[in-house]
Amino acid sequence: MKHCMVVDDSDVIRRVARAFLERLGFMVTEAENGDEALMRCEVAMPDLILVDWHMPGKAPLETISALRAMEANRHPFIIYMTTENDNEDIARAKKIGADDCLLKPFDRIAFDGKITEISLYS
Repeated sequence: MKHCMVVDDSDVIRRVARAFLERLGFMVTEAENGDEALMRCEVAMPDLILVDWHMPGKAPLETISALRAMEANRHPFIIYMTTENDNEDIARAKKIGADDCLLKPFDRIAFDGKITEISLYS
């Protein structure tokens, strides 16, 4: 079973993403911020990590960079989630180590399509 971590300060976003991911067969863990995500990843690195673009605490770019530095022999697929379709932010996130972007609020069809596409290639 593939493992996904949802990193978002919004409980609603985490619950919605969890429901969508579990329907697709993922085991899901959650983190409210980058620091919590990094601590959880030290214990068990997920196959897929969804990271919110705007969170309090550790900046998402720092979180993504730290995840890439700690991955050892695992390479999780990292998607950053954002409400803004800003090409500069997308480029920065990809340069730091994000693999893809998912716009919020997401609907089930778009979410399922993105995750299924990723699952086919990972």
